[in-house]
Amino acid sequence: MLDFLFRRLTAEDLGGTALFAAATVEARRPFWFRDGAVPDTIDGRFAMLSTVLALILVRIEREGDSGNPLSVALTERFIAVMESEHRELGLGDPALGKTVRKLVGSLAKRTELWRGAIAGACDWRDATRDSLYRGKAPANAVHQAGIALKAFWSSLEKTGRGALAEGRFE
Repeated sequence: MLDFLFRRLTAEDLGGTALFAAATVEARRPFWFRDGAVPDTIDGRFAMLSTVLALILVRIEREGDSGNPLSVALTERFIAVMESEHRELGLGDPALGKTVRKLVGSLAKRTELWRGAIAGACDWRDATRDSLYRGKAPANAVHQAGIALKAFWSSLEKTGRGALAEGRFE
């Protein structure tokens, strides 16, 4: 809203918009909801988007300090979109800040979960189940989604920082 006054206080958009758009396209693929059996609900769609974003954030972390501006830009875009979406759902100012903080916390938890899975500290299938599903999920769906998330992670590993900033995955 007052971005024009505070441009120097936040990271310049070094791809946050393009990268967020690409993450959204990935999270909306019908595969996730059909074969992966992610619930096609607001919560399910959020789980899918935040899982994709968490994997992207873990990938950006591998760039070290040079990845920080892109990580900040992507996170800021996530916050702006979540705020906008929840306003459209009719959430007013008193509850909006608390809700967006909760969503950011959920993204942070997923990022930590995937950081551990990628490092081998926890099982990939468990991370898939914890990240995408509330309660029980069909074993085959967890298996299918886990394979697809591994493939997505593999493409992220092959993608350079410049391509990521432009919203392209190899």
